[in-house]
Amino acid sequence: MYQNNNLNPDGGSTILDKNIILSVVSLATKEIAGVCELADNFASSIKRLISSNYGNGAKISIVNDKICVDVYITVFYGYNVSDIAYKVQENVKNSISSMVDIEIDKVNIHVMGVVFDKEEVTE
Repeated sequence: MYQNNNLNPDGGSTILDKNIILSVVSLATKEIAGVCELADNFASSIKRLISSNYGNGAKISIVNDKICVDVYITVFYGYNVSDIAYKVQENVKNSISSMVDIEIDKVNIHVMGVVFDKEEVTE
């Protein structure tokens, strides 16, 4: 949970669950052509059980009222990896900014692998 007392001009506070931000990150990432899926490995599965900061293929940190997002993805073969990473980074940043009034510090994209055949994903 994230609580910000500065957002409400009436003196109240706003409480934001990190799962909301993780959902926004997931949707924004999947919108980009060339992204196969958010990557999930054994280590992140264990971390997700222990900490609520981890989602399926993403990690959220909030420090000094700023968000730092790490997104782990796999991409399809034939796409420019740096273009995909940039597009995901911009889409995540714009999606969070438009839905949540919180300052974004960083959006880091980690490409964990390349999928050569689209049929591998459905199996």
